[in-house]
Amino acid sequence: MGRQAGQIQQIARAVLTPPFRFLWKVTTEGLQNIPSSGPAIVAPNHISVLDSFFVPLVLPRRITYVGKAEYLDDWRTRYLFPAMGMIPIDRSGGDAAAAALTAAAGLLDNGELFGIYPEGTRSRDGSLHKGHTGVARLALRTGAPIVPVGIIGTDAVQPPDARIPLPFRRVHIRFGRPVEVARYRSREDDRLVLRQITDEVVYEIRNLTGQKYVDEYASRPSNDPAEVVAPVVPIRPTQPEVPTRVLVASAAVAPVGPVAATDDGLERRSSASVLASRPLDLALA
Repeated sequence: MGRQAGQIQQIARAVLTPPFRFLWKVTTEGLQNIPSSGPAIVAPNHISVLDSFFVPLVLPRRITYVGKAEYLDDWRTRYLFPAMGMIPIDRSGGDAAAAALTAAAGLLDNGELFGIYPEGTRSRDGSLHKGHTGVARLALRTGAPIVPVGIIGTDAVQPPDARIPLPFRRVHIRFGRPVEVARYRSREDDRLVLRQITDEVVYEIRNLTGQKYVDEYASRPSNDPAEVVAPVVPIRPTQPEVPTRVLVASAAVAPVGPVAATDDGLERRSSASVLASRPLDLALA
């Protein structure tokens, strides 16, 4: 299944890159954190259906990723998403989800890039939600480093439930320092270790995006979207200081934008509002 996904990704990238460059100003930061060869897990936040297009288009290497199986029910995405490298995963769990992760492990064992959204599904309120431990399980199973990725602005390009993307918006994609898991390989069945690794990845994503963190899974409705200021702690005891170009999110410094009330009762904060505080003078990679 994994090998069938993304077979024409190079062609799709060649076709899609020119219109994407014309329609949206896309800038990147930290691409040097993507290994030039060998396996790595790319772990972005997920705020728009277009995330699965923007990230592959800016990467220097082919990437395969998981996406919800429901995308294959829509004629508009049935062929395009697999062409871009998507492995469908049944979010209800069971054998289908296990098969997708097994295919992912096979790709990583072959030295390829694999992408997975730690939140499991799109954040409909613009916040960063608690991560599922699948990303940690995959890293411990294969030994591949996890590269946290912060996507900013794609929810302004195509907000939740919008049928078509809006042109001439800005998108910024930040690639953080890899999270290494080699020292935990002997503890891959330890639930506390899985949670620690997952929380570290989410912590790094929040540093990259400045999003508000909600300590609940995105797939579960939240009646109280209040921010958890320090829900996760990095597991690297000697982690170097965060570079000055990376904004450390906190209640005081992380701009989360104006609240927009909607008919479905959710509060949404566009990630595009944090762009004003970030330098966007980088060329599209």
